[in-house]
Amino acid sequence: MRNLADQECDTLRREYQLERSQLMSEQKTDDIDTIDHPSDRYERGIAILRQVGGANYDAPIRALQDIAPALGRFTVEFGYGDVLSRPALGLKTRQLCTVAALAALGNAAPQLRYHIHGARNVGWSPREIVEILILVTVYAGFPAALNSISAAREVFEQRGDAPDGTEAFLESTTAPDRYEQGMRTLERVSGGSGTAVIDSLKDIAPDLGRFIIEFSYGDVISRAGLDEKTKELATIAMCTAIGTAQPQLAVHINAALNVGTTAEEVVETIQQMAVYAGFPAALNGIGIARKVFTDRTERL
Repeated sequence: MRNLADQECDTLRREYQLERSQLMSEQKTDDIDTIDHPSDRYERGIAILRQVGGANYDAPIRALQDIAPALGRFTVEFGYGDVLSRPALGLKTRQLCTVAALAALGNAAPQLRYHIHGARNVGWSPREIVEILILVTVYAGFPAALNSISAAREVFEQRGDAPDGTEAFLESTTAPDRYEQGMRTLERVSGGSGTAVIDSLKDIAPDLGRFIIEFSYGDVISRAGLDEKTKELATIAMCTAIGTAQPQLAVHINAALNVGTTAEEVVETIQQMAVYAGFPAALNGIGIARKVFTDRTERL
């Protein structure tokens, strides 16, 4: 037999749930745009969210209304209104960087699917999205890349994209001279800093250096399908988000600048990771960027 205290708790719990349900019913709205959020930040955020989310743009926000409506407002105002609306980096590039970061993190499958939809909505093709997910193998490993490809497959099938370009996705672009091709790519984008990393491995793990040249640069980074600037910004997003690759982040900030990315675009990419990986990750990334910028200025 349950005691009286337990029965009274059950009664109070049912009364609370009934009152809460009635309150939520009274507050329910057919469109989150009609909620009383007069700030410019919110309106600006909604405008960006519509571009990314398409017809179902408000689904993640609406899902929070019964438990954490403030979190929904913060998502719109800060994530989209304050950060993604900034003009220094285009929304299309931002969206691919978000996909890359979420794929590398490997712990946000629902958000990854939403942003793969978003990448399609702002103009990226399925093949371009797949190329960025292949790049994930280098910086976050095969499990993260394979899981992200599964998420992409689900999104493409929902959108009817799967048959388009499937053969192209499966084509091998591996060159017969993998090492030579990898070295050419590394030298072109790193300006020598990447070679220094390889040299540092010769006394302990020379095969790891060879894997980096042959696989990372020869097989993956040298693939066609995305320009080098986009690849480097996506790489900066991944290295910032995972938070454990600070020396590599410095290498790729240098590489991004070498292939034509501006310092402002690098900073915008890193700042955006505050939304998806947290402020510590973004702050650490900015610290690395500051040092890279200073070192490059002193070498001039």
